[in-house]
Amino acid sequence: METMFDRLLANKHYRRVQSFVSGEIWLLGAIAGASGLLLAFLSIADEVLEGETEAFDKAILMLFRDPANVDRVIGPEWVHEMIRDITALGSFSLLGLIVIGVCAYLVMVRLKSAALLLVISVIGGTLLSTFLKMGYNRPRPDLTAMSQQFTASFPSGHAMLSAVTFLTIGAVLARLAPTRNLKIFSIGSAVFLTLIVGFSRLYMGVHFPSDILAGWCLGAAWAMLCSAIAFKLQKTGAVEEPAEQTTQGESVEAK
Repeated sequence: METMFDRLLANKHYRRVQSFVSGEIWLLGAIAGASGLLLAFLSIADEVLEGETEAFDKAILMLFRDPANVDRVIGPEWVHEMIRDITALGSFSLLGLIVIGVCAYLVMVRLKSAALLLVISVIGGTLLSTFLKMGYNRPRPDLTAMSQQFTASFPSGHAMLSAVTFLTIGAVLARLAPTRNLKIFSIGSAVFLTLIVGFSRLYMGVHFPSDILAGWCLGAAWAMLCSAIAFKLQKTGAVEEPAEQTTQGESVEAK
């Protein structure tokens, strides 16, 4: 005897929905993740405007300061120099050089559209970060910092742009990687670089923790959205598919 569940499974509309969800699971997951991160950013921004993060921001910043002299950063000078080197990974100039290098590689392996999408992702993220800084116009922490700053504090440009750049590049490299372990390594390395750049800004005292969290959320959301668009364009043929790898390590064109 046919049950209601059997009739549901046989329904053509149900089969269409099931086919769409199973075929677009990665796209739907990326959109859901980006939406969640965007909501997190808006929540942080709302609390910053209302001054509700003040106690949290101060408590975290003081972890990196000498209790006897808040203008003195903890740790020896060689650690300070190492932190400056790490924070440079999120600078506009160094990120620009990294993007140029990755785009040159993508062009050489005949993935010109992927290179263009990477450029659009990074430039778009940069413009978004700049406009948000101008809009919120939050002052920097009132501490002696380890470097000179020229823009507003919220959201952290280093945290956001490192998330946009490294996570987008990580997603591209994961698509090119021939094995699952290499895919995980690509994404993991991108996440690690994003995190240490943000932590370096806290150590230096140039950002509030809420600035960093907001930058991470928005940067990751932007990178996920751009990756989802690239994935969709690949499926429609508007963007080149990465070459498949044979067991001998030779590359062949994806069918």
